[in-house]
This record gives sequence, C-alpha cells and structure tokens, in this order.
Amino acid sequence: DSDGKIDFSGSYGPSLYREIRNYALVAGIIARERKFDLIHAHDWLAYPAGIAAMKESGKPLVIHVHATEFDRSGGDVNPMVYAIEREGMESAHHIIAVSNLTRNTIIEKYGIDPAKVTTIYNAIEPLTREEKQGIKKGITDRIVTYLGRITYQKGPEFFVEAAGLILSRMKNVRFVMAGSGDLMHAMIEHAARLGITDRFHFTGFLKGDEVYRMLQISDVFVMPSVSEPFGIVPLEAMQSGVPVIISKQSGVAEILRYVIKTDFWDTFALADAIYGLLNYPAVAHLLEQKGREETGNFQWENTAGEVRSIYEKVLKSIL
Repeated sequence: DSDGKIDFSGSYGPSLYREIRNYALVAGIIARERKFDLIHAHDWLAYPAGIAAMKESGKPLVIHVHATEFDRSGGDVNPMVYAIEREGMESAHHIIAVSNLTRNTIIEKYGIDPAKVTTIYNAIEPLTREEKQGIKKGITDRIVTYLGRITYQKGPEFFVEAAGLILSRMKNVRFVMAGSGDLMHAMIEHAARLGITDRFHFTGFLKGDEVYRMLQISDVFVMPSVSEPFGIVPLEAMQSGVPVIISKQSGVAEILRYVIKTDFWDTFALADAIYGLLNYPAVAHLLEQKGREETGNFQWENTAGEVRSIYEKVLKSIL
C-alpha cells in the first residue's frame, strides 16, 4: 500500500495463492536489506519465499519437507501445489525429509537427485513435572484413542471399523476420536451405521495440556494413517506410558521398535492388536515400559544438531 506494507490474512482460504506470492515478495525485499548466511524454508507454502530470498541474496536455500502433496491428497494431486513443490525442490541446494518414506517420495515422484536429500527425524519435548503427574480416569472402561486430524491421510475410517469389530466381542471399552477435520461428520455417520455411538466419543480439537490429559487416561493409542510422513503423536503417547499401534505406512514406523505395526487397510489385524493389548496385561506393560525408554532417544537437541550439520555442509560446498 502507500506505506509500503502488505496485509496477510494468516489463514487458508480462496486467496491462499495470492498470500503465498505476497509472502515471496516480502521475503525478497527482506533478503535484499538484511545480512544472513543461509535460507531455510518449510513446506510448499514457504518455498516461493525461499526462492525469492535466494535470488535476491545469492545465498543457499535449504528446504524442509514435512509432507508432500501425495501425502495430503491421497493421490488426487493438485497440479499447482505439485508445481510449487517441485520448483522448490529443484531450486534448493539441499532438502531435509522427515523420514525415508518422504525421502523416497521426493526422489521418485519429483525426480530429485538422491544425493541432495537427507532424512532427519523429528523429536518430542520431554514431559514437564505437571504432565508426568498424570490424572485418574473417572470410569472403569478401557479407553482406545485416535488423536489427530480427521482427514483421509490419517485413516480415521479404519479406526471406526476396528472399533466395530472390537465392540462385537467386548463391552467394557470406549473409543475416542480426538481431533477435527473434513471427515468428522462422515465418521460420526459411520459409527452410527455400525451401531456403536454409545461407545464411541468425538471430542473435537484438543490443544496444549488437553492432549496429554487425553493420553494419560488412554489404555491404547492408535494411528492408522494411510500416508504419514512422520507422526509425532505416537512418540507423545509412548512418553506418556500408553501402548501404541501405528500403520506400517508411517515414517515413524522406521525408527520405533516397541510398538505394534499393521497395514492401515487391515482392520482385522488392527482389531486383533487392540484386543491383545486390552486383554493381555503383560504385553501392554512391556510396551508401556519399553516405549517410555525408547522415546528418551528422540530429543530436539539431537535433531537440531543434524540440521546444523546440513547447514555447514551446504555452506562449505559453495565456498
């Protein structure tokens, strides 16, 4: 405007692509006026800004891929988003992927040189003293929890299907779908068709301490994702002492030992795994104990050190 400013809505909507272009324009101006050594851009929304800053400054660009359009869309790829992602990947001096699953997608679907892509896994924050204290469950029923966005990528329908199978054999168990998303109403209708709504609960979106309170009253945590670049919530559940079941199609499955892994589509295997953890305390206790120990290895300080090593490698390569 006349003051040299651009307004941003800060939200997704019909003007999203214009917002991305405006962000890139501002990034170019900032890059022209500031001194820095390297640019780090996260996911497709920021790739045009990273490219603009790189062109203005001549400094190297590192991009961080937390998910691709193939993960988000379930195969129905938006060509405009794909084009932005590919331009970012081709322009970057180096690419960080959050899992080998994501790294392979970058190489195979976007045609990127494997030498240019490094996997660096995510981590979790250690629990605070208050979070470790925990809370008591107000019911005697067992609780099986799904916690995340209710979207195609996360596989919520497979959780509902498994709940139906379990509830045909057990009555002292409740299922909780915590989160929100475009498939929430469809999942409510799905649970109603199966006749399990008296034992199936939808909490809506949880934030902050609510997440840990939900995990602390859970007996089993399930992440049945169809395509999950990484998946931090299973680590948070394990840290809270909850036995975890994840899909083999998740990036976090590459690094975890003390979890049960099933194919996302195999609802019978998922139901068997849930049933086993609810009815065989020794197995559940083993995963609780070993899971807590295992998550101690995933610290942000270590992840940050690996990212820094990429910075140093990139900077050294352009000298």
